Amino acid sequence: MISSAPAGFDQYRDNIPRGVIETLEYHSETVGNVRKAMVYTPPEFSTQLTYPVLYLLHGIGGDETEWHNYGAPQIILDNLYNDNLLEPMIVVLPNGRAMPNDRAEGDLFEPEKIRAFERFESDLIHDLIPFIESVYPTNKTRDNRAIAGLSMGGGQSLNIGLGNLDHFAWVGAFSAAPNTKAPEFLVPDPAEASSLLSLLWLSCGDQDNLIQISIGVHQYLEQQGLPHVWYEESGGHDWPVWKNDLYLFSKRLFK
Repeated sequence: MISSAPAGFDQYRDNIPRGVIETLEYHSETVGNVRKAMVYTPPEFSTQLTYPVLYLLHGIGGDETEWHNYGAPQIILDNLYNDNLLEPMIVVLPNGRAMPNDRAEGDLFEPEKIRAFERFESDLIHDLIPFIESVYPTNKTRDNRAIAGLSMGGGQSLNIGLGNLDHFAWVGAFSAAPNTKAPEFLVPDPAEASSLLSLLWLSCGDQDNLIQISIGVHQYLEQQGLPHVWYEESGGHDWPVWKNDLYLFSKRLFK
């Protein structure tokens, strides 16, 4: 049984060490312009050490600021770190809409905007990860990379993470959206995936009208005997669920 995050997990605490969250820019060959991402570095960050990295993705209505604006990731992570429950890690909050105008405006379901979420796979693998690993002291192995996200970003995390197991050993999907590939395409070789994954996490609120997507993936993985965590929690398609998921998922990483 998995217990929900304790009361106050997402509340600012006085007098504890703090990480730093900032915005950076990188050139994307995939998109052909300069793109933005937010980056969290942990408390007591040192360039004399190397760190694993979590790439944390937003939903269809957001951008690189969405988690920061609504999900309090730096507070959740700082509190976990202070409670000795979090491995020191860098967390990258990218923009998963890989197109020249990547703002969340207008008709979010336009075909080109949906294709931009698919195109992000190339931007992440070929542009953003190499950039992050060139400017931050990171451990550059698959065992030290994780990808997770909410809704559209949850589908992206499954599609990209499971499709690039040479890059990621830790994959998480919170309330995965309909962009999620069919389970047999996500995991065509369950035995190989099982041998390569350190953690595969699926979670969704029990009142979420998209829950059947996550249940379908979970049932397929169960049938194939692929170890994973399935967590059906109280709630809908909203931030209390995703903040709880970030708490539970991040404290399991890189251990």
